[in-house]
Amino acid sequence: MFVEDQAAGWSRDRGDPSLADVHRTIAVRRSGSAWRRAAAFLGPGYLVAVGYMDPGNWATSLAGGSKFGYTLLVVALVSNIMAVVLQSLCARLAIGSGRDLAQACRDAFPRPVAYMLWLLAEVAIIATDIAEVIGTAIGLNLIFGIPLEIGVVVTALDVFLILYLQKLGFRWVEALIIALLAVIAVCFGVQIALADPNWGEVIRGFAPTTEIVSNPEMLYLALGILGATVMPHNLYLHSGIVQTRAYGDTLPEKREALKFATIDSTVALTFALLINASILILAAATFHKAGMNDIAELGQAHALLSPLLGLAIAPALFGIALLCCGINSTVTATLAGQIVMEGFLKIKLRPWLRRLITRAIAIVPAAIVTIWYGDSGTAHLLVLTQVVLSLQLSFAVFPLVIFTADRKKMGALASPLWLTIIAGVIAVVIAALNLKLLYDFVAA
Repeated sequence: MFVEDQAAGWSRDRGDPSLADVHRTIAVRRSGSAWRRAAAFLGPGYLVAVGYMDPGNWATSLAGGSKFGYTLLVVALVSNIMAVVLQSLCARLAIGSGRDLAQACRDAFPRPVAYMLWLLAEVAIIATDIAEVIGTAIGLNLIFGIPLEIGVVVTALDVFLILYLQKLGFRWVEALIIALLAVIAVCFGVQIALADPNWGEVIRGFAPTTEIVSNPEMLYLALGILGATVMPHNLYLHSGIVQTRAYGDTLPEKREALKFATIDSTVALTFALLINASILILAAATFHKAGMNDIAELGQAHALLSPLLGLAIAPALFGIALLCCGINSTVTATLAGQIVMEGFLKIKLRPWLRRLITRAIAIVPAAIVTIWYGDSGTAHLLVLTQVVLSLQLSFAVFPLVIFTADRKKMGALASPLWLTIIAGVIAVVIAALNLKLLYDFVAA
């Protein structure tokens, strides 16, 4: 393996695959219609799409919609386009090299650099986990009346759900995610119908405007939406879970696997855009329209939906969708954390231990903020976590673009020049926006 990897342009042995217990466990048809062959690849894209709908995204979208109306819809659209390109590169890296992004970074970079990237990836996962802890706790509070302080602690128990599903098989994990996404879609579909937004303004909201960059407050929220959409841990996650498919080792088999995996992620992310935009549209059509321009607290939004929409079921749908988002996000963050730790460090912890460690790290700051500041503090913490994710994003995006463009590492499945150029522009735009954010923060 070591000699083969060196010949392929990699400096170190790949080692054992991440998520070894489910690696290549899902059979792929070698014959039959294209639809039946593609069905085997249905799933990973929807686990990635969960990152578009996590509780942190709710906070940034609610804040953006209530304060600026439909203006930031274009950010959701651009973020989605970026995500489609970057996630397709993740599938390409995994299928072309047999490595996830964490393994690729460990193999290609000097150890100090690899350890720094591992640390940044862990920070991103902790930021994601904090958002999930808060969102799930708020969802439990809205539906069952469980106090936020207790709800934060209760979220640690989700590890048992994840362990149970993994024992049943990876397809069960994907089935849970897709089922919960369907519930979320129905909840938002009903709420949007009740809100009756101005569809002309919605369409205009997808048109770009220079105000997003020139207005520091708008840029802050825009970067929060970007961080909540194109999430660093999703890049590691997708490059790992694509390899649960037993797609074969020949070049034609890999090409077909790449095609179907890209279709899966593109369709899933387009669906996620609809949900992501729905959150912002709902906030714009209810709160911004009513002159409530500072709504970022999920509990406050829940309480105001009923009087604004005139139907008691509206806040219940909001709470159910939020809880489903929290549960979904905990599953994907667990898998991403496992891939990052195994890929960078070759440390294999039992899933329940890995989950409890990362969840404990997230619970502590979430619990302190919840107890000390209440709902308002959790709202600010949610938005902050999304901006942290945005700042971490470049450290995952640039290596991904570099690896997939390298023919020595990727062989015949290296990115074509046009795709490399587009991905490179996306990486530079993300980095430039982050520098602008830091400049505004220091200047203020």
